[in-house]
Amino acid sequence: MGAAQFALLLSLALVVPALAQAPSPDSTPGAPGPEAYAACFNDLAALAATRGIDRGLIGAQFDKLQPDPAVLAAANRQAEFVRPIWEYIEATVTDARIGAGQAKLAEWAPSLDAIERSYGVDRHVLVAIWGVESTYGAVLDDTAIVKPVIRSLATLACGDTNRAAYWRDELMAAIAILAKGDITPERMTGSWAGAMSHTQFMPMTYRDHAVDFDGDGRRDIWGSIPDALASTASYLRNVGWRAGEGWGFEVLLPSGFDYRLADESTERPLSEWLELGLRTGDGRTLADTQVRAALALPAGADGPAFLLQPNFRMILRYNTALSYALTVAHLSDRLRGLGGIARDWPRQKRPLTPDEIRDLQGKLTERGFDAGGIDGKMGPKTRAAIRSFQASADLTPDGFADAALLARLVAKP
Repeated sequence: MGAAQFALLLSLALVVPALAQAPSPDSTPGAPGPEAYAACFNDLAALAATRGIDRGLIGAQFDKLQPDPAVLAAANRQAEFVRPIWEYIEATVTDARIGAGQAKLAEWAPSLDAIERSYGVDRHVLVAIWGVESTYGAVLDDTAIVKPVIRSLATLACGDTNRAAYWRDELMAAIAILAKGDITPERMTGSWAGAMSHTQFMPMTYRDHAVDFDGDGRRDIWGSIPDALASTASYLRNVGWRAGEGWGFEVLLPSGFDYRLADESTERPLSEWLELGLRTGDGRTLADTQVRAALALPAGADGPAFLLQPNFRMILRYNTALSYALTVAHLSDRLRGLGGIARDWPRQKRPLTPDEIRDLQGKLTERGFDAGGIDGKMGPKTRAAIRSFQASADLTPDGFADAALLARLVAKP
């Protein structure tokens, strides 16, 4: 999935507002000049020809192609502020989006019945992904948001030198889609990063997983809702979705719980978690206590806790941001009529910015705690290093870092 390959892309609706204020080409750091772009575009056209693409199609796409400065600006922009996970969830899982999603479930019930039978993927998760990625397709009608995929990917292939090979491969896959006739160039639109359609497929993901579910001979994820949702189900099944199982659920932890067990990756049977005193946040009865799950505390000991079953990892394959996956999971629950998250979030805490995370990772590494590198991303290895430091400092080892923890780490001799 596009988001699985490009973790920074959470959704079209969240990315594009920043583009309205994109700097001019001359002010974009590292932007190539017009001659460099022209030479690169010629090279890309020649590469497409070696892939067997019709030269007429290549010429139609490249002869008058100009770079999109807003696309390169978006790729180069570093976030100065990290949105707390609770703000992201609450801004996305709104009453309006829940209501609209339930209406979509009713409207497309026959197609969703058939998709579930074919792929075994829960319809509520499919519609939740649709809702998070494009607000059920609403943003796709906004010409101020969607962009021509070929132009975006060519701009990135020539202007984003750190990931040029990745963008080039996506561009070649996009041109191959046009060559096959699944979509016309005018209709092939997507996000600034080339993520396409209702559920934001990157071209290579389309190539490998898209399906013609409505039987019209084309894999039209832009104009056919059955094709778009079935393609999403195809992807999830192909990466390992387990039919008949959920994504997980919220749990309440007992007093004196050992927070070192909440490492997001060590799976135990639900029966073992129950023996440790965990109980479900909504009082549900667990039918199969041998299903394995890992415990996650996305906001530390002061926030909600979740037992994550294997299907949650499949949502993470769609987009590797924990905030994204938990938002999809929670929206899917609300669409099926379940209640909200029981425990409130620690709203007084501020998550670290990417620069602060790099500082944190550096300090952890200096003190012998392996943070998995210094990349400004709060991944499982960094959280494991935080837990180790917290334990050494007699703090609750919950793996959550805020400004106060960073200050303590910096000050500690």
